[in-house]
Formats: sequence, structure tokens, C-alpha cells
Amino acid sequence: MAGFIDQLIAEHGDEIGVQLSQQLGLPKDTAAGLLPQLAPMILGGLQRQAVEHGPERVDHILDKHADEGILGNLGDFLKTKAEEPDDAVDPNLGGLLGNSGAQASDLLSNQLGLSKGAAAKIIPMIAPIILGALMKQRNTAGGAGSGTSAIIGFLDQDGDGSILDDVAGMLLKGNLGGGTQSTGGGGLLSKVLGGILGGRR
Repeated sequence: MAGFIDQLIAEHGDEIGVQLSQQLGLPKDTAAGLLPQLAPMILGGLQRQAVEHGPERVDHILDKHADEGILGNLGDFLKTKAEEPDDAVDPNLGGLLGNSGAQASDLLSNQLGLSKGAAAKIIPMIAPIILGALMKQRNTAGGAGSGTSAIIGFLDQDGDGSILDDVAGMLLKGNLGGGTQSTGGGGLLSKVLGGILGGRR
């Protein structure tokens, strides 16, 4: 998982940080810290779907919600998402994150000094980029089926099949950039681990 996130940051992190800063009025270093902080949570939600419902569920989510084409036009995409009315925003990403997206958005609002409406847009702005990058990886690895199995395999970074524990470890080590203090020393989103991982630590 770390390799996928590192690659995503290397290829698109600077542009995402600049665009989030412009659209949300955040300091650039703080905006740049949002992608590495939120990516494990979003990937963890996807992996929980795979564990509970099988690889076919991952294919369904990618086919329904992912578009690798947005990776080539991040500025327009993020501007459009930032301009969506508050009542059209779903930080829980449907059933992908359960209630954890809303909880994480509340933490972001408090930590970043954003209105609840603005903070609720952060996860829906970042998640499609991550899903688009995953779709690109899937298609490169052979498409639905074999490509999806490859994705699930590399997300389990230590190869023991305990993907959700890997996500927990990454979140607990996380910290938002720009000098923002983490909550309880465990990263901005450690308080919502139970919701994402179903009580597993």
C-alpha cells in the first residue's frame, strides 16, 4: 500500500496540494498533507469491501465511481468538486466508509479551521483521484478479475492477508503536514479507526 501511495504522491501530490490550497484556502504545506493522510483511510474502506464482499465488489466500485481520465485534468476536477453545493456532498462515499467519512470530516473541520461544509468536501475531492489511480493500476495489470486480484495483493503490504491491520498501522503513524498537531499523538484520523476497521486494531 505504501508503494501505491508513494507513487501517487510522486506523480500528482504537488498538483493536488496546490489545487486544494487554492480551492479551500489552506496553507500549501497543510493542503499537501491531506493526500497522504487520507489515502490509507480510503484504501482501507475499499479493502474492507473486498474482505467482506469479495473482489467483485472492488470491481463494481471502480467501474461505477472511478475515472482514470481525471488524473490528466486535476485542476478542473477539483474546482468542480469544490463548487458543489454542501447538500450534494457525501463524505462517507456512499457505503464505502460507513460513518467514518463524516467523523473524519468533523476532525478536519476542527483541525484546519474550516467550516463543516468545506471540510466535508475534502474526502469526496481526494477519493476519486485515488480510485482513478487504482483503476489505472487495475487496467495495467490486466483489467477486471486478474487486475483486481493484483490490486488486492499489493495493498496487503506485508503479505500476511491482514490488510486491515496494515491500514491501521499506517493511520496510527500518520500526521498532517504544515505543523498541525495530531490528535492524541496517533494521527489526525486515529479516532475513527474503529469505525473504518470494524473494531480491529
